[in-house]
Amino acid sequence: MLNFTTLPPLSLYIHYPWCVQKCPYCDFNSHETTSKQSSHIRDQDYIHALISDLEYELPSVWGRSVQTIFIGGGTPSLIQPEQLQQLLSEIRARVRLSPMAEITMEANPGTVDQVKFAEFREAGINRLSIGIQSFNDQLLKKIGRIHNAQQAQMAIEQAKQAGFDNINLDLMYALPGQTLEQALSDIQQAIAFDTSHLSHYQLTLEPNTLFAHQPPQLPDDDLSYDMQLECQQLLTEAGFEHYEVSAYAQSGKQCRHNINYWQFGDYLGIGAGAHGKISDAFQQNIIRRWKEKHPLSYMEQEKQQQSSTNTQNSSMIGQQTLSKQDIGFEFMLNSTRLVNGFDSQLFFAHTGLPLMQIEPQLNKAVELGLIEWHQNHIKPTQRGLQYLNELQELFL
Repeated sequence: MLNFTTLPPLSLYIHYPWCVQKCPYCDFNSHETTSKQSSHIRDQDYIHALISDLEYELPSVWGRSVQTIFIGGGTPSLIQPEQLQQLLSEIRARVRLSPMAEITMEANPGTVDQVKFAEFREAGINRLSIGIQSFNDQLLKKIGRIHNAQQAQMAIEQAKQAGFDNINLDLMYALPGQTLEQALSDIQQAIAFDTSHLSHYQLTLEPNTLFAHQPPQLPDDDLSYDMQLECQQLLTEAGFEHYEVSAYAQSGKQCRHNINYWQFGDYLGIGAGAHGKISDAFQQNIIRRWKEKHPLSYMEQEKQQQSSTNTQNSSMIGQQTLSKQDIGFEFMLNSTRLVNGFDSQLFFAHTGLPLMQIEPQLNKAVELGLIEWHQNHIKPTQRGLQYLNELQELFL
């Protein structure tokens, strides 16, 4: 039994599963759209399924306010603005959405223009995450992106002209054949656009991807680490705060939605393959749920649900009540990604457990030089951030 006195902040994640072309490194639940499908009709059916999914989730969060919304994919910017407006209106009619809610949409260059950006903003999107990955045409081709550097630059300018002042740029490093100079050039070009946030990820070969089966030649570990350090230095000099392993922000522009994940907050997950995590003050437990992955099966199940008397969400294919050990591990799995760590009281507030639940592992991490523990504050050391997997495994 846990002991919640308050509940953590609540977010909403919405998964849009379609994209123009599957990238060879991508292990997300994304599916190539086909010319045989009418995307407008398909997306309309998908929105109906999303709202149905949300309605079955609502009893678990009655009375709670949603602080952030994140629409990820796939390529959510493929959706038509009027359909996005319908989706957000339906959500507002069903949940208590904070007046200051951060509402993020992922967008890919080549799928948007200034008019579409402006319509997304009018619909309620107030933060964009644009998947640039690189400003180098040769590298973009090697990683299977459908846009080029000019389209990437144009998308950023068009988003700014449409009125967006909270924009994240996604960049990757350690790309096939990439040099240190090319990695630094990408960062320099990103900084020049004067956006508020930058995500900088190392390309990794994930299982069940094309790159895992046909591995490209990647920079070695030493070169990859040099890229990471020197790019971090450029970002620091440009006024970006390194606040999470792969995230950098100008003052006050940290991604609130992702911070809620990293601080082990709660979130509803709707859409094909979406995951959610909800704390229950009445039952004093934490439950994870996940949905049917394939979008066509997801839509069909939601459609059948509406014509049945079954009160269970048919698109939910799994549910797990977390054990105390699971909770301790998952909290640390997320919170150790935060460069400045966390206040020890947050552990109790967001897990319902006393800190002694993980005290032996914390002491071991201190002994190994992977974390600093000063009074009520716990944070990873530079060594801990460098060897993050080893730090996190201590809490398994």
